[in-house]
Amino acid sequence: MVCPSAVKAGEVGARSAVVSWKSPSVAFSRYRVTYQTAGEEAKEVILDSTVTEYKLTGLFSMSKYTVLVQGEREGQYTSIVTTEFITGKLRFPFPTECSQELLNGALQSGEVDLYPEGKEGKAVRVYCDMETEGGGWTVFQRRMNGKTDFFRTWSDYTNGFGKLSEEFWLGNELLHNLTSMGPVSLRVDLRSGNDTAYAHYSSFTIDSEDKHYAIQVSGYTGTAGDSMRYHNGRPFSTRDKEPHPLGIHCARAYMGGWWYKNCYKTNLNGLYGTNSNNQGVVWIDWKGKDSSIPFTEMKFRPARISVTAHG
Repeated sequence: MVCPSAVKAGEVGARSAVVSWKSPSVAFSRYRVTYQTAGEEAKEVILDSTVTEYKLTGLFSMSKYTVLVQGEREGQYTSIVTTEFITGKLRFPFPTECSQELLNGALQSGEVDLYPEGKEGKAVRVYCDMETEGGGWTVFQRRMNGKTDFFRTWSDYTNGFGKLSEEFWLGNELLHNLTSMGPVSLRVDLRSGNDTAYAHYSSFTIDSEDKHYAIQVSGYTGTAGDSMRYHNGRPFSTRDKEPHPLGIHCARAYMGGWWYKNCYKTNLNGLYGTNSNNQGVVWIDWKGKDSSIPFTEMKFRPARISVTAHG
């Protein structure tokens, strides 16, 4: 049986490459492309007979890949035609935050491994928003469906909890480490039905555990209103620990872990879906105290970042 010909790899980068081939005069019903690098499982894609090139993505940098291409006709595959290529070097082989991963060429939002020390070692899994306002955001909080309990202990909030693909809190210790690397900005995205709003803060830092993970936040712009300003300088509080109470135990009263004061103007870790007793997921300057916001996302990136918006 006649095989595809002139199989080659082009546009080879650190994480992607385009494989192309020429179709023979005999029509195929489909193509099978298989690719693999040493130590990893082979991946396979089935393509329509009209396709003569395919972009491989999610590749490992500085790795040799072997690609196998076969045509299929009447239930039989042709002999294998192969090509090889070596991916390039990443700009940041061990990214410390999502903006570096963006500069590595990762343009889609999703889970990635970061290396807080900037070198080979223990990685931490995070969710990167690569689309909002040019991308490069490390997401550290999300509420979206009420499946995750946010009325938790100091230890839970220190270490993080939840699922990165759904609702989660990244963890105060990691948040402190990542926001202490240099000037960082904060973005908060809010959505209720068809209504959306955001708050952007040009300066954002979380202090160490010795300082009770206090928040330092300033420089507001946006459409949601400056509810976070009320909490500036306040320590983090949970149901089992309130470092500097000003009155009632706010974390217990309002069912979350947060930088409470007396008690809040925003409480994004409150009780999901509750529109009574001021215990919901709240941003007062946008929807008031008695409207629990269905979707929230908090994220940060370097304050001095140059990215081109692509979504």
